[in-house]
Amino acid sequence: MDTLVETLKWAAAISGMAAAFMVSLDLGRRLTGWGFVIFVGSSICWISGALLTQDWALGTQNIVLFGINVFGVYRYLVRKTGV
Repeated sequence: MDTLVETLKWAAAISGMAAAFMVSLDLGRRLTGWGFVIFVGSSICWISGALLTQDWALGTQNIVLFGINVFGVYRYLVRKTGV
């Protein structure tokens, strides 16, 4: 279980950093949207790790961030521009 938790935490941390970098580059809607997709994956990893370790603060934070990131995916990859 410790190996699983460590793997989830590292996957979440690395993907979160990559996503933040992609969003910060501001190189267009498509790249920013894919940054939000990676953020969604990062949030899922953090939520999973939080459930396994019963870290309710981390889990709660990432449930909220998950919702924000899904909204980012919608805004940048799903919604038509100009709406």
